[in-house]
Amino acid sequence: MQTAVAALAAYLLGSISLAIVVSRLMGLPDPRTYGSRNPGATNVLRSGSRLAAALTLAGDTAKGWLAVWLVALTIGQGAAAGLDVPFAALGVVLGHVFPLYHRFAGGKGVATAAGALLGLDLWLGAATIATWIAIAAFFRYASAASLVAALFAPAYAWWLFGLRPVLPVVAAMALLIAWRHKDNIGRLVSGTESRIGERRAS
Repeated sequence: MQTAVAALAAYLLGSISLAIVVSRLMGLPDPRTYGSRNPGATNVLRSGSRLAAALTLAGDTAKGWLAVWLVALTIGQGAAAGLDVPFAALGVVLGHVFPLYHRFAGGKGVATAAGALLGLDLWLGAATIATWIAIAAFFRYASAASLVAALFAPAYAWWLFGLRPVLPVVAAMALLIAWRHKDNIGRLVSGTESRIGERRAS
């Protein structure tokens, strides 16, 4: 029961879309109406406001970390001590991808997953984020960076940091992110994927 409550609370927090909140507060168009129509930092950047994109990225990452940290603080357990903390990590990402407050149409979960990984283990989160940055800087495709980072996260958890108790949840998050990028994969293959900061026609 406690695990279900932790996951539900994290899901409700994850359902808050920072892309939509920030855009409304800054008087920008709804990110679901332009570009990829994805309420995430990469699409908000296409509005032309780097500040809005940065705030969205920071907010989505922070809520992922906060959900895990709050559950760990409340129950007094680490990530590897039971199911509550790992399921909170999965719950907050599911909330971002399928938000209750926005008819279950949310973002792709990358920043929120990064925050959740930081909450589970600082080094796991840092290594995954570093992988994203390296791929994004070299290829300038946010989708490619997200896919590679998602692929490496379970490997880091298993081989690099020995976090075997959280591996199923990390793998589930990686699969969810890969599934949310299925259209991007097609565009990457065909060479039509937009690069970071590039505007895409609605």
